[in-house]
Amino acid sequence: MDNNDNKNQDKKINYALLLRQISLVLVDALSALAASSMALWVRFSFSVDAINRSFLENVFTYAVPNIIGVIVIYWLFRLYRSIWLYAGLYEMQQIIFAVCAATVAHYAEVRFTGGSMPRSYWFFYLLFLGIFTVISRFSYRILRRIQIKVRGVKNGEEVTRVMVVGAGSAADILIHEIKSSLHLNLDPVCIIDDDKKLKGRTLRGINIVGTTEDIPDAVKKYDIGEIIIAMPSVSKRRIAEITNICNSTGCIIRTLPGVYQLVNQEVSVSKLRPVEIEDLLGREAVKVDIDRINGFLEKQTVLVTGGGGSIGSELCRQIAAANPGRLIIFDIYENNAYDIQQELKMTNPNLTLTVLIGSVRDVSRVESVFETYRPNIVFHAAAHKHVPLMEDSPNEAVKNNVFGTLNVARAADKYGAQRFVLISTDKAVNPTNVMGASKRMCEMIIQAYSRMSKTKFAAVRFGNVLGSNGSVIPLFKKQISAGGPVTVTHPDIIRYFMTIPEAVSLVLEAGAYAGNGEIYVLDMGQPVKIADLAENLIRLSGYVPNEDIMIEYTGLRPGEKLYEERLMDEEGLEKTENNLISVAKPIEMNDRLFFEKLDKIYGDAYSEGEDIRTCISEIVPTYKADK
Repeated sequence: MDNNDNKNQDKKINYALLLRQISLVLVDALSALAASSMALWVRFSFSVDAINRSFLENVFTYAVPNIIGVIVIYWLFRLYRSIWLYAGLYEMQQIIFAVCAATVAHYAEVRFTGGSMPRSYWFFYLLFLGIFTVISRFSYRILRRIQIKVRGVKNGEEVTRVMVVGAGSAADILIHEIKSSLHLNLDPVCIIDDDKKLKGRTLRGINIVGTTEDIPDAVKKYDIGEIIIAMPSVSKRRIAEITNICNSTGCIIRTLPGVYQLVNQEVSVSKLRPVEIEDLLGREAVKVDIDRINGFLEKQTVLVTGGGGSIGSELCRQIAAANPGRLIIFDIYENNAYDIQQELKMTNPNLTLTVLIGSVRDVSRVESVFETYRPNIVFHAAAHKHVPLMEDSPNEAVKNNVFGTLNVARAADKYGAQRFVLISTDKAVNPTNVMGASKRMCEMIIQAYSRMSKTKFAAVRFGNVLGSNGSVIPLFKKQISAGGPVTVTHPDIIRYFMTIPEAVSLVLEAGAYAGNGEIYVLDMGQPVKIADLAENLIRLSGYVPNEDIMIEYTGLRPGEKLYEERLMDEEGLEKTENNLISVAKPIEMNDRLFFEKLDKIYGDAYSEGEDIRTCISEIVPTYKADK
């Protein structure tokens, strides 16, 4: 749209506004005359013949000053500038003040010019002027509602009957917007709230019909098609409980993102989003010390290996926000590296960003990066993570995970990096698969280096990350979109889950804490049954589990546990300053013997030896290979 079009559009808007204001002025002039006449008529028992002639003449004598007084006072009280479609308590208050002021002005005109009116006239004048003013303003809202209904009927559009969960300020704002919008085919018909004292009362004319326990019955009774959870300040655990109840109804479910929407006054229909699987975890997000994180990252040269992956790319986003001196992204996969590079260029245009392609298995390439850029802080996220694939290619897990970590740790020590943080996994605890065992060897490497290097080494161990590469959620979504079945390995299998931003925040705070080879562990709350996760995701997609979309149990995959552990018995566990982050102290071991065994397994891995699992078990005694 060019400038001329914009100017023409502005002229149309200004003309429409002026026309609306002139219309209100004319309505108010007629309201002033009608209020005077009606006041006398009521005062004299609804009989025109009974009205004293002098009083009737005064109505016309003072008509012009009365009208002028009303218009000027209404203008001073901004009754010609309010948006009456969204009028509420404040506008009603302004009307009351304006009507009272106009009545006083009219009384002064009559009194100080020698005129007279019956005493009760002033009361009836105030009453009728108020009624006419309210009708003239709020009738716009009523007409708009009728227009919305007529438009829906005319266009043959189906109106969705909505249940709102929550009767607080967020629900009040959302219901008001839904009712006022010309573009939403939603009809709020009932409200649910856990405060039992509210049952039977109304919010914006909508009945509060019960508590969350009554949701399934209320859905049937009121023929609900969509449920909106308008409780942004309620805990994640409670939201998960409510969502589970709503899931059983088969309705579309939407919710507000969080309490900050209320603080920023951003509650609106546009902020609603579908309920995601993260909402069902029932755990509050991890809170980290942002000042501490920013303090140790600011103006530093930071290297992220595997920076194009799901964890690595989120690391890069959060590091970029902390104003580093330089951010170096190192990844073997050029497409991922390119994607995060372009994103950061747009979101952080002042960031000094270097994107390098290479493998952590390539010693000379890793050395070149460290020699050229001398990173102060290293986050090592590059790794093979798929359990079943690593069971089929165990030598690759050792080459990439173990010796990739060794190469980067050795370079960090050699070139004087201040801190090194390894991304580990709960699968490293008493591992039953090659991937977990390889990650346990990575932890042992950084713990060994912490005893012989000035660099501060640490590892961060967490569970499954929702939405990451290899996460079960994307697989389930693909299976659901294909019509099923959704495959779960075992009905009793459980996992700890966290979101990508949570995982990365933990990694960054661990980097700030890092001191002497510690392993940091997140309190991830209660573990989640994968079968329950599959059922919830099917319901969130609008289907009925084992009716519309079947769930099939395929049996545990090679190296897969029924449950994951967060800590080995001998490590011990202590709380940090963040109650949701615990720290495991390094395990004593013979470093010389450990590195001798690494030399041996290096030869076995690169000669493609078939007995690599035996070599792994010699280094990681807790590794129990799946037979």
